[in-house]
Amino acid sequence: PSLLECRVKACLFAAAVLLVTTYCHLQRPLKPEITITYIAVSAIFFNSGLSLKTEELTSALMHVKLHLFVQIFTLVFFPTAIWLFLQLLSITPINEWLLKGLQTVGCMPPPVSSAVILTKAVGGNEAAAIFNSAFGSFLLGSSSSVPFTSIFSQLFMTVVVPLIIGQIVRRYIKDWLERKKPPFGTISSCVLLMIIYTTFCDTFANPNIDLDKFSLIIIVFIIFSVQMSFMFLTFLFSTRNNSSFTPADTVAIIFCSTHKSLTLGIPMLKIVFAGYEHLSLISVPLLIYHPAQILLGSLLVPTIKSWMVSRQKVRIAGFDL
Repeated sequence: PSLLECRVKACLFAAAVLLVTTYCHLQRPLKPEITITYIAVSAIFFNSGLSLKTEELTSALMHVKLHLFVQIFTLVFFPTAIWLFLQLLSITPINEWLLKGLQTVGCMPPPVSSAVILTKAVGGNEAAAIFNSAFGSFLLGSSSSVPFTSIFSQLFMTVVVPLIIGQIVRRYIKDWLERKKPPFGTISSCVLLMIIYTTFCDTFANPNIDLDKFSLIIIVFIIFSVQMSFMFLTFLFSTRNNSSFTPADTVAIIFCSTHKSLTLGIPMLKIVFAGYEHLSLISVPLLIYHPAQILLGSLLVPTIKSWMVSRQKVRIAGFDL
């Protein structure tokens, strides 16, 4: 498709995102513990297994430099930067429990769905996004207080199994896929819209969120500022002349390095802060961060896609000279 067609599709998708977030407060949540944790995530990775060539998955597995970048940023730089930032915020009148909640957000593992689906929507290195999202969730989640068997079984059933099934099915219908070229990107975008809708419904339906408007506005502003800053930092680091990352790699890095998991995060908070009367306040930043990262990422899809396409054309032109 041409750049204009890509822009039109991306803008229509952004409009759909705004529509579902506008009306989600009028509806009841669609059981996110089932629709998101199992059905949507499984659909995403089955779709990836069906659309990705086996060679692409193998190649992504060997991209050690990219994996190290994402994991170091997620597990070391992110929580350290948040801790330093909170030292400044501690002298402000912002509720201390909300600040503790922000610190826990920095320590959370990446999600296994949103980063992958946004990378696919842009046309980035989807295979690398799959590996880093699953590996990061497993690595950080297994080192927490959440039962290891619970994390392993959930990731295995919702990520590994659908991906393998997708690859097996692809072997039998490979010729048909290459001939018909099904709209895998559109399917992923529809699943993402369902995730956004359900997540926002669940956030609005949470009875434990009891914040004054000022605190809520401040926290939302801080969270969006943190996300934008970290996305910009990962973009700068991964596009340096000596980085050797392709534009598609940069897209995967931007999303995988800055997203945080609500599915693993909430159980971790409930275990670590069990018995704390301020648990609901501590949970607020994560409850806001999760839908915010999906919304922000979705709205930035047209911009990032335009950049990636233009950079790829420059690289191709450079090789032709």
